[in-house]
Amino acid sequence: MADITIQRVYDYRSDPARSGAMFLVDRLWPRGVSKDDLEGVSWVPDAAPSPNLRIWFGHSADRFGEFAGRYRAELDSHPEHAEQIVEAARSGSVTLLYAAKDPQVNHALVLKAWCEDELGE
Repeated sequence: MADITIQRVYDYRSDPARSGAMFLVDRLWPRGVSKDDLEGVSWVPDAAPSPNLRIWFGHSADRFGEFAGRYRAELDSHPEHAEQIVEAARSGSVTLLYAAKDPQVNHALVLKAWCEDELGE
């Protein structure tokens, strides 16, 4: 079973003892976070929702269900956008970093579930 976790980028602190691959999965670089803050973290902006979908969603809890379906369809039509994440999860733990405020309503939850499905879990 793959060990994929999600964490808010603003709560992330670099830890040399941490194992596993780290990915920033936002299309836009998070405000107030420097590149040095995320040293060793791979940025995969193409794994994030398309700009049009992200704008439509607007982090609205009421739209989350429909957003999840649309986002999964985007990932299904371009699995190569998340291939780096899936491949890393095949061989070890993975952490997906995201900037959204709500831990229950964000694209990283959908991406995590999609990656787990790709891994057959």
